[in-house]
Amino acid sequence: MNSNYNICVIDDDDIYQFTIVKILKSIDLDEKISLFSDGEEALEFLIDNLDNNEELPDVIFLDINMPIMDGFQFMEEYARIKPKLNKKITIYMVSSSVDPVDMERAKNITEISDYIIKPIKAGQLQEIMANL
Repeated sequence: MNSNYNICVIDDDDIYQFTIVKILKSIDLDEKISLFSDGEEALEFLIDNLDNNEELPDVIFLDINMPIMDGFQFMEEYARIKPKLNKKITIYMVSSSVDPVDMERAKNITEISDYIIKPIKAGQLQEIMANL
């Protein structure tokens, strides 16, 4: 499995960020990890790197509930910049929410590959990365 993926985690929970980085390191997928605490930070990063595929993520793990710009707001803005991207980015919504409304809303956004309920496990991450 290629371990040279750019991985982006957008989540305001420091403990979750720490945990997912530890899991990624344990399965040798820690080559390039970008961490953002809200959707706005991550969106600015994407916009700043529109023409830089080396910096753009291959996969984004996106939380729903965050301050400033939540996951759904991020996805609205992402849809606007997606045509300008020269790289395919796979997005997974990762949330502790088991609300069927959130799950259905995520399912109806074509750019979201899947909805994963926290905590994400090493096996899930390995499978996701193997399928990229």
